[in-house]
Amino acid sequence: MFRAIAVGASMKRILLSVAMIALLPGFWKAATVHAASGIKQPVSTLLQKNANDPANYVGSDTCMTCHADVAKSFATNPHSRLALTHGGKGATCETCHGPGKAHVDSGGDATKIFNFRKASAKQVDATCLGCHAGVHPNFGGTPHAKAGLSCISCHSNHASQTEATLLKAPQPQLCENCHADIKMAFAQPFHHPVEEGVLKCTDCHDPHGTSQGNQLRSTADQNAICTKCHTEVAGPFVYEHPPVKVEGCTTCHSPHGSPNPRFLKVSNVNMLCLQCHSASMNFTAPGTPSFHNQAAQYQACTICHTQIHGSNASSTFFK
Repeated sequence: MFRAIAVGASMKRILLSVAMIALLPGFWKAATVHAASGIKQPVSTLLQKNANDPANYVGSDTCMTCHADVAKSFATNPHSRLALTHGGKGATCETCHGPGKAHVDSGGDATKIFNFRKASAKQVDATCLGCHAGVHPNFGGTPHAKAGLSCISCHSNHASQTEATLLKAPQPQLCENCHADIKMAFAQPFHHPVEEGVLKCTDCHDPHGTSQGNQLRSTADQNAICTKCHTEVAGPFVYEHPPVKVEGCTTCHSPHGSPNPRFLKVSNVNMLCLQCHSASMNFTAPGTPSFHNQAAQYQACTICHTQIHGSNASSTFFK
């Protein structure tokens, strides 16, 4: 079928070459203009010219001749296992780096192979999304992408610290490299147990993009992500507390951490309630009745209004 295969080549190399020939033309076409993500990749003229010619692929065995250190770790990489699982038709070196013949013939000229570390963020993203667009269709519009981050800002194909997702560092350390303010929130007396390893950032957020603000994941009924765990306040209720549905849990709670019990934004529950339930004409919520004494020594509103997230029995959220 291909006369360019040298006499004496191993059967393994032949299979890998055939697999890459079948896979790569479609891949590089997808990487050049990736419609789903809106990312355009200005792939070099050399790669565009050589991508569809089977003779320009040298096979992974040739890559290993010079890149033995990378090849050694790649054996346990999910991409490598994908190739073996699908009979050699999965990802190999040239799936991501493009055809290698020109690179090899030039004695290792780095300009004649796709180098992720020297490519732009959009080029890197378009290359990865050539395969991963189905699970990350919204990445092009995420805050991470708009900030100039690319896939390799968080992932390392050859030197990852987490085998399954190829992260450069485990969570939450990886996220906290940029989100230092959130790291400080987790140091508050009351916080979600992320630093303790019980929860992960990605339990609530999808770094590759969602339709929600702050890249929040969504539950099946489209409620806030909080109700996935806090089912007792999920509802629906006969009498809804409007802020819960309209503004969400973060109206009253600081989700990452707080110096106050229950992650409340203020230490005094009455003051929290009075942000809406005051006598001011600027608020549309019912004001505080005249027979309620809001002096500091009196107990909190929630002593009586116990069902503050919503009630099936009382419009004033009594039990």
